[in-house]
Amino acid sequence: MLDKTIPYHGIILCRKAGTPIPKPALPKGYSFVSFFSGDERAWAEIETSVGEFENIGDALACFQENYLLYPAEVKRRTIFIQSENGEKMATLTNWWGYTEGRRDPWIHWVAVKPGYQGLGLGKALVLEGMYRMLQLEGNRDIYLPTQTWSYKAIGIYLKAGFDFINQDKQVMDGFINEYKDAMCVLRTKMNVAPNFQ
Repeated sequence: MLDKTIPYHGIILCRKAGTPIPKPALPKGYSFVSFFSGDERAWAEIETSVGEFENIGDALACFQENYLLYPAEVKRRTIFIQSENGEKMATLTNWWGYTEGRRDPWIHWVAVKPGYQGLGLGKALVLEGMYRMLQLEGNRDIYLPTQTWSYKAIGIYLKAGFDFINQDKQVMDGFINEYKDAMCVLRTKMNVAPNFQ
């Protein structure tokens, strides 16, 4: 869940090319599955459950506007974790973005339903996402936009080889890196050492 009791600041993380990726491991009874037509509803339910959207309708509109315009790509790039009974409880999308004309790989919308958090699903999902991104985009720097409200997830990203981009107010693919303000908030919640430049 997002912690909206703390100040919001956007932050961009980067996993440098060549950073090793540990093998993702899921608990027994869970599996990775790719997007299939109609799964946008499951995506919207997951993202709404963590507080990214006020309601499922808004989440569906976002998915349709940003991803369903590219049906072949969304099938290759959107991942779920599901249980043996077919319930989807976590998702991640490997996408792309442009910064000053340069096309970069970006990880979007990482989320695990609240009832399934703390089981290691988030870590496994991020590692699987990076593994698949390497297959899609090659061994390149991978970017991930997030926010202070997601400080628990940031801990997972850092353990998975991502690091903060410490250039304050940098804009990449429309995301603003509020590094200094974000670090002032994050250091009250996490063991992070700001490296201001």
